[in-house]
Parts: sequence; C-alpha cells; structure tokens
Amino acid sequence: MDRLRYLSEILPPNVTPLYSSEDTIRGLIKTADLIIGAILIPGAKAPKLITKEMLGEMTKGTVLVDVAVDQGGCFETCVPTTHENPTFIEDGILHYCVANIPGAVPITSTQALNNVTLPYARVIAAKGWKKACKANEGLAKGLNIINGQIVYEPIANAFNLPHQMLETVLV
Repeated sequence: MDRLRYLSEILPPNVTPLYSSEDTIRGLIKTADLIIGAILIPGAKAPKLITKEMLGEMTKGTVLVDVAVDQGGCFETCVPTTHENPTFIEDGILHYCVANIPGAVPITSTQALNNVTLPYARVIAAKGWKKACKANEGLAKGLNIINGQIVYEPIANAFNLPHQMLETVLV
C-alpha cells in the first residue's frame, strides 16, 4: 500500500495505480484495448496473470503484449515469437510475444548494456570474481550457481532444487 500511495503522488492524475489481483485484472480486461504484461520476478518464472479462459472476456481485437516472455510469459497463451513474425491471434486476441525485444535495436541495446556492466567488469578485473562479489553486494546478487550449487533461491525454487546460502559457498 505504501508503494501505491507513493505512485499516486508522483504519477499524473490520469494514472490510477491499482493493487494487482485476479478480480482487478478481470474487471479491467473487459474494456482494455491494449494490455502490457511486464512482470518480473528476478530469477523466477513469471506468474500467469491472464488465463486462456480470460480471453473470452476481452473485446475481439484487444492487443496483448507480453514483455515477460523471456521469463515464460505472464499470459497463459504466450508463445515466444520473433521480430520477423511477431504476432499471432488466439480467440480473436492479438498477441505480441517477441523474445529478446532489445534485439530489434542491437547496437543501442548493446551500448546500454555495456554502460551498466562495465563498472562491474572493472571491479572483477581488479579483485578477482570471489573478492569482488564479497565486496560488492550488486555483483553477489548476480551469482546463480557456484561449483554446481545453486546459490540464488528463486532459481532453486523454480526448478524445485536445493538451495545453498551464498555465504557458505563463496569461501
């Protein structure tokens, strides 16, 4: 609720932040022309927020854009598409589920990625990966597997595998 209040204060008056729930989604999809699913749970599969059954509640021609496609999609009917063949229609609803959307602008997206990763690369080069991860929480958060042991809990949970605490493995 604190986050919703904050968003209400900073967003323009024509934007109404709402708590995401199945009831809220079901109410809004009936009149929406465009729905953008952009949920991200780092290291985990995206939950299915719109089911195939819900398509029947939408106006034919509604457009679904699933930005969460790289994490499995947040629409049950999501099937990864490409830039060459980006859309498909299911039950009268247009789906856009392009995987790796930044690939449409490879030079710009690579430059942006380089800008945010270069500082981390410099720290790793200067200290080695283990010392760099011990000294830099941001780097440590990027570790998923060390010596075959999963140290990132959402990955372990997504695949129903055991999880090891990072501190016990990063020695």
